[in-house]
Amino acid sequence: MCWCHGTRKILVPIALLWLCTVSLLHAGDPEEILSSQKAYLLWKQGYMLHASGEYEKAVRSFSESIDLYPTAEAYTFRGWSLSMLGRLKEAIAECKVAVELDPDYGNPYNDIGVYLIDLGQPDEAIPWLKKAMRAKRYCCYQYPHFNLGRVLLMKGRVSEAKQSFKRALSYDPDYLPPRMALEFIREQGLEPI
Repeated sequence: MCWCHGTRKILVPIALLWLCTVSLLHAGDPEEILSSQKAYLLWKQGYMLHASGEYEKAVRSFSESIDLYPTAEAYTFRGWSLSMLGRLKEAIAECKVAVELDPDYGNPYNDIGVYLIDLGQPDEAIPWLKKAMRAKRYCCYQYPHFNLGRVLLMKGRVSEAKQSFKRALSYDPDYLPPRMALEFIREQGLEPI
């Protein structure tokens, strides 16, 4: 084996590390980059804590993330954890901050709508759900359509509710809640004649 093969194994990773470092340095303030990376890790930790039902700990993780590098995602997800603790008004306030930070991010609009529904204010939820439907950056358009369907069904507007549930399914055919809602409408004989 030639000595250069062994050297190449060492030099290639060093060169890649150097390139990454140079890229980071030219990308902006290194402290800001490190803060944003640490904030992202804290956000991920908060998400995992939330998923495991550790809502208080999740709130703390999201708060630490926000302290380092505030993002619409961190505020939205802190609101979600607060909502699971029954702190719906605080959750709405968090989502409103998220909207200010990134008006294109769809999650907080839908979440505000859901929290208003949970607070017994379905009429106030409608404009928020419609904003979620129009958001430029949103992964899950099925959620606001489903939630609007819930509101419409509560108001006795069955035909419109069905359309919302069907729109939700057009985004995600495997999303179970709108399927169940349509089945409920059929079983209860709520369909207009």
